[in-house]
Amino acid sequence: IIMRKLGVDNKHRRSMLANLTISLIMNERIETTEARAKETRRCLDKMITYAKNGSLVSRRKAAAFLMNNKEATKKLFDELAPRYKDRNGGYTRILKLDERRGDDALMVIIELV
Repeated sequence: IIMRKLGVDNKHRRSMLANLTISLIMNERIETTEARAKETRRCLDKMITYAKNGSLVSRRKAAAFLMNNKEATKKLFDELAPRYKDRNGGYTRILKLDERRGDDALMVIIELV
C-alpha cells in the first residue's frame, strides 16, 4: 500500500494517524491538513469495516490500531458500525477551508457522514 509520508518517520506517522482516527471517532469532526485528512480517511474506513464485521479478531485488530483506546473502540463497534451497516464505504466527508497562515497548508474539515 502506497502511503503519504507526511514529513515524519514511520513510528510518528502511525501514531499520528491513530490519534487522528481516535479523535475523528470520538468527535465525529476534526480540522486538519488535506494530506492528513486523506490518510485518516483510509484508516477510518478500515476501522469501520472491521467494526461492521464485528468478530473478536476484528475487534482486536481495531483495538490494536487505536492503541487500545477503550472508549474509541467501544464507540466504533457499538455506535458507528450499526449506523453504517447498509453503507458500502464513503463514511467521511472532506470540506476544504482556507490555507493555514504559517505555511499555506490547505486546511480541511473531515467529518463522518
